[in-house]
Amino acid sequence: MLFVLILMTSYSLKNAGKATGIIVLADGSIFYGKGFGAITEKVGEICFNTSLTGYQEILTDPSYASQIITFTFPHIGNTGTNLEDIETINPYALGLITRELPTEPSNWRNRTTFPNWLIQNNIVGIAGIDTRALTKRIRDIGAPNGVIAHNPTGAFDINSLKEKAAAWPGLNGMDLAKDVSCTQTYSWDETTWTIESGYGKNEKPRAHVVAIDYGAKRNILRCLANTGVKVTVVPASASANDIMAHKPDGIFLSNGPGDPAATGQYAVPVIQEILKKNLPVFGICLGHQLLALSLGAQTTKMKLGHRGANHPVKDLQTGKVEITSQNHGFHVLPDTLPKDAEVTHVSLFDGTNEGFKLKGKPVFSVQYHPEASPGPHDSHYLFERFVGMIGK
Repeated sequence: MLFVLILMTSYSLKNAGKATGIIVLADGSIFYGKGFGAITEKVGEICFNTSLTGYQEILTDPSYASQIITFTFPHIGNTGTNLEDIETINPYALGLITRELPTEPSNWRNRTTFPNWLIQNNIVGIAGIDTRALTKRIRDIGAPNGVIAHNPTGAFDINSLKEKAAAWPGLNGMDLAKDVSCTQTYSWDETTWTIESGYGKNEKPRAHVVAIDYGAKRNILRCLANTGVKVTVVPASASANDIMAHKPDGIFLSNGPGDPAATGQYAVPVIQEILKKNLPVFGICLGHQLLALSLGAQTTKMKLGHRGANHPVKDLQTGKVEITSQNHGFHVLPDTLPKDAEVTHVSLFDGTNEGFKLKGKPVFSVQYHPEASPGPHDSHYLFERFVGMIGK
């Protein structure tokens, strides 16, 4: 641990004289680098993501609200950006930390350079950081709060940045779903992307699913539409009466950011009312956690969280191992689940809960992201399982 801190301090001091970007942690640690993207400063939680691809999907995932992402893969931004690989119109990730500056883009789908895209979306980046050492530090002491800033002049008010980093309260107790959720109900019929024709359209729905938007990713909605269902998306603040007025055949609980216990203050009573209707219910990520809270279980913040596209999860019912995409900083405590809840999936990294179902009822949820945006497609079957429950 001491070696890592010495390494990081040495590396940072080498860059201090030519720095146009800076990271200041809540404990006062400072890291210098080269800024790119938006010229601004942001304060939030600094985490790391181990994905090799999909940086555009990651940065536009609403679940990253109030977070600054350290990418462990060094070549982030080199394929540029496009108009298709986005998960929300207004990205909520605050910034990113990379080892190398992005090179000129090389990809047939590129529309604009990665730094230009960051500027357009007010996301700040910093390169030239020893991301291996920073990742080790996060691994050892947990995800810290901090400030990331970019100024081409290299002028930074260090004391002010230290104060802002130390004053930020952290994600515990923070309800962010209300900030990223839609504000009006809308219909969704776009299906998943193919190289031949891009995104398709569901023109003949066979059932109707209401998706509660706690920070829903677009590709989750596409995967639902791809199964042939009509999807109606409602805000996180929707009441049970609002939701049932749409006469759904099933209910989907979306992913999202923040502390599930905080969001649960208004979401749990709604989900409890829905469970009384005996409709099929499927939850992902924050939706998984909110479903657990609705059953009387508990959640807690993780030291590191799970963020990457290579996380092995074991299906306890089949014995199969799925390679999954994940992004969460809280988890369900399985010992607090009620007796009628059966654990179905566990992480092979740390044994944490990755899924459960209700015995004798068409209700289940998973902690990971089966929509694979980015990530492997091992878990796409879960969407068909959900719609199959509706069919029964």
